[in-house]
Amino acid sequence: MPTALDPSLNRRKLRLALRSARDKAGLTQRDAAEALEWSLSKVIRIEAGTVSLSVTDLRAMLREYGVTAPEAVSELEEAARGSKGQSWWSEYSDVMTPVFAQFLGYESAATLIRAYHPSLIPGLLQTTDYANALFEASPMDTRRLQRTLDMRLARQERVLQEGGPKVEVVLDEAALRRQIGGPATMRQQVSHIREIASGEQVSAHILPFTAGAHDSLESSFFLLSFQDEEDALYLVGPGGTLTNRDDREIIARYQECYEDLRGKALSETDTLALLDELIEFHHARG
Repeated sequence: MPTALDPSLNRRKLRLALRSARDKAGLTQRDAAEALEWSLSKVIRIEAGTVSLSVTDLRAMLREYGVTAPEAVSELEEAARGSKGQSWWSEYSDVMTPVFAQFLGYESAATLIRAYHPSLIPGLLQTTDYANALFEASPMDTRRLQRTLDMRLARQERVLQEGGPKVEVVLDEAALRRQIGGPATMRQQVSHIREIASGEQVSAHILPFTAGAHDSLESSFFLLSFQDEEDALYLVGPGGTLTNRDDREIIARYQECYEDLRGKALSETDTLALLDELIEFHHARG
């Protein structure tokens, strides 16, 4: 079963519900702040989901916005109680950028995660040996390497748990053939992808060499979809770049890019067949 909602998810649930209720009440954030006798910044922070919210303050906001349905009030009160505390990734703040931490908050709320990387296996699907070989190629010290690896495995456990989001990944054939950590590591890595892609939660499609030129030869990215909000985009690179609903044009651009990749990729059946071939390929090289 899925773990209890992360505090960031409860804060997100509250901000969406409270913003919607305020809009229906015909109030601006400044109107709400004046009516509640709060600072404007307090209302802004609550609606941004950057702070926890006490049940007392929640009840005051709901009264002001005219939300009285017992079931709705009870559900939001429970979210307010769960909005306190730190997110699971807070213990890894020493090895992540603020932008990646923000991305993890969005990822934890997503119902669908779509990913593409032109040269590597995306982190959600990496085995321990594969990830370790990648990190060893960077100038990290031993402690930072282990902390980063631990964070990656904790992220996988959270996202790929039962009841987690649907994950769709376009895998470049180059990434599946590149010798990261040697033949044994790659055989294990491809076998791992083959196993999880045979289930219901993860859908994998290989972009073969024969696909030729496509819309994303250089960029790696994640598209995050939500039940009640527009897509968010995370561009992978030094520091990362997260775009949510603020830049709809660039998000639409990457949505089109993903569809181009998906259209050129193999079917699930052909992908599984090629994964079997690649397992034998790495076995022969080892």
